[in-house]
Amino acid sequence: MRIRTKVQGVIAALALVLAVTACAPGANSDSESGGSRTANTADISEGVQPDAAAVKLLPQSYRDKGELTVAMDLHYPPTTFLADDNTTPIGLNPDIARLVAKKLGLKLKFENTAFDTIIPGIDGGRYDFTVTTMAPTPERLKVLDMIDYFNGGLSVAVSAGNPLMISNDDMCGRDIAVTKGSTGQLIHLPNVSEWTCAAKGKPAINAVTLPNVQEALTQLASKRIDGVFYDTASLVWAQKQQPDTFTILSPQVDTRSDHVVAIGLKKGSPLTPALQKATQSVLDSPEYKKSLANWGLESGAITEAKLN
Repeated sequence: MRIRTKVQGVIAALALVLAVTACAPGANSDSESGGSRTANTADISEGVQPDAAAVKLLPQSYRDKGELTVAMDLHYPPTTFLADDNTTPIGLNPDIARLVAKKLGLKLKFENTAFDTIIPGIDGGRYDFTVTTMAPTPERLKVLDMIDYFNGGLSVAVSAGNPLMISNDDMCGRDIAVTKGSTGQLIHLPNVSEWTCAAKGKPAINAVTLPNVQEALTQLASKRIDGVFYDTASLVWAQKQQPDTFTILSPQVDTRSDHVVAIGLKKGSPLTPALQKATQSVLDSPEYKKSLANWGLESGAITEAKLN
């Protein structure tokens, strides 16, 4: 009974920390001075003026409409989540989307949708673009134009203290969670399993596909899985919020590839040139660096809004 109560307590804490009522670390955090963390809900694009060169490239149909629709899965702190009002999108990705819209002189409409439905929605014309920590994989580039804006990495979270002695080089036979539709599920964990397990005659890593990182960390806390394979920034953020629950393995997992993520919009879209120009203007701006600092993601800064 005591064990069950402890697990329930951890899960309740995770629900508070990781769901839509989560608080954000970074420049607005008072934790270093002993205060409580407060979510950064300020609109970083306030006062940002349109970029004339980007606006010049904007198709007339978007000028007439005056608005862009951006799709995001708002369940992934600190890059993409909801403030404690359960309404306001916050994190690096909402900041980037707001800044891009301002550089184009357009209003912005957010659509909160599951990660694996975003690309079909863009292809079907329901959304204009996405800023949702999406890597420009060959499969995605068949249907999307993708513009780089951030560089991250992948790590493994295990139970506090790592009692199972899991390492990046030996997760063989372990139940490791990945999120549905992510590059972790589709590319990186299968590759790591091949290199570190199959090539050495060991059992493959058992990938447990879950809908989002909150569910994965909850299952880890209740010991239903052995680890979580996910974006380093989000895992480190969760560890800071619940320091006695997780251990993040160091260094990051070597996946033999970079981890640039990109804005996505329909392949061949007439909006692409304007959006690329606006994104470059964002990367050159002080607001970009401020957003990265707000969410503790300074190491992921890039300087070129490359069109893949």
